Amino acid sequence: MSTADPFEIFLVTAPGLESALADEARENGFRDPKLVKGGVTVQGDWRDVWRANLELRGAARVLARIAEFRALHLAQLDKRARKVAWGEILRADAPFRVEASCKASRIYHQGAAAQRIEKAIRDVLGAAVSEEAEVVIKARIDDDLCTISIDTSGESLHKRGHKQAVAKAPMRENLAALFLRQCGYAGSEPVLDPMCGSGTFVIEAAEIAAALKPGRSRRFAFEQLATFDAVAWNRLRSNPEKREPGFRFYGSDRDAGAAAMSRANAERSGIADLCMFRQRAISDLARPDGPPGLVIVNPPYGERIGDRRQLNALYRVLGQTLLARFSGWRVGLVTNEAPLAEMTGLPFKTPSEPVSHGGIKVRLFQTDRLG
Repeated sequence: MSTADPFEIFLVTAPGLESALADEARENGFRDPKLVKGGVTVQGDWRDVWRANLELRGAARVLARIAEFRALHLAQLDKRARKVAWGEILRADAPFRVEASCKASRIYHQGAAAQRIEKAIRDVLGAAVSEEAEVVIKARIDDDLCTISIDTSGESLHKRGHKQAVAKAPMRENLAALFLRQCGYAGSEPVLDPMCGSGTFVIEAAEIAAALKPGRSRRFAFEQLATFDAVAWNRLRSNPEKREPGFRFYGSDRDAGAAAMSRANAERSGIADLCMFRQRAISDLARPDGPPGLVIVNPPYGERIGDRRQLNALYRVLGQTLLARFSGWRVGLVTNEAPLAEMTGLPFKTPSEPVSHGGIKVRLFQTDRLG
C-alpha cells in the first residue's frame, strides 16, 4: 500500500457526536464522510491520515483500515494475516503490538487471535512485539469477518500536547471542540466559560479563532510507519501565521487555582494573549465589552443526594445572572440531568443526543440569543 492508494480511514469519536465530527471532516475536505456508531469513515491516503491527526479537533483517534478477510478458525486467521503487505506499512525496526476483539464469530478467544496475528507479522517482517509499543494493530473479528486497522494516533488526540494542569473531572478537548461546533461556533465571536476549570472550552475556542492546528505540538504513532515521509509531513505541519481574531476569550472560576491553571495552559498553547482568566463567583460575572458571543459551561453534576440543594442553587444563580447581564449572547450548557438545566430558567431548545463524558451520560442544552 503506497502513500497514494486510497483506503478507508475511521475517525473515532464519542457516540452521540458522530454527526458533528462528520461536519468537521467535510469542512476540512475529507472525502465521502459516512456516520457509523462511534465515529465517521472517510476515504483517503496516508497523507489524509496525517492530516486527520493534525487538523481534526473532534476525533479521538484515527485508524487506517488496511485489510479485511473472512476467518473461521485460527489457522485460517494465521494464513490470511500472512498475506497482508506488512512490509509496505510497518518498519522491521519499530516494535508493534496487536489488540483483538471478537464478536459473534467462531473465533472467540481474543488473546489467541492477537497472538496469531503477532506471530504472522513477526515471521513475515521480523519486527519485535512489545507491550509498550506505540504502533498498535487492531483486529476486529465480527461475524467471522476480520478487519485489520492501524492506530495511527498513538496517545488519544484529546492530548494536544499543551495542557499539563488538569482540573477535577476535566472536559476532554475533542468533546469540547464538538460541543462548540454543535453550538454553531466557528471562530468568529467571543466565548466565555464562567466555570472554566482548566480552561478547555476557552482555549479550544481561541485556537479555532486563531486558525491553529490542534496536533501542531505533539507526535503521532504514524511517524514510526514505513509509509511515513518526514519531509512531506513537515511541510504539512508548518503552521501559517496565527490569525488575530479581533476579540478575546474569557474564563472564570470561583477557585483561584483553576484560573491560574487555565492561564498556564493558555500560555503553553501560545494563545495567552487572546485569553483572560480570573477568579470570580457566578454572581459576580460581568458581560465583557465588545460584541456578543457564546457562553458555554460544563457545571458540576450531582452524583450524591446531598448535592442536590447546592446544585439547584448554583444552576439557578447561573441562569439568573446570564438572563440579567448577557442579552444578545447564546448559551450552551453541558449537564447530565434535564431538571438541573431547567433550574436555570434559560429558554433551552431540545437537548442534544446523550454523550458519555467520564462515564456519565451528558447532553448539550442550547439557547438562541438571549433577549
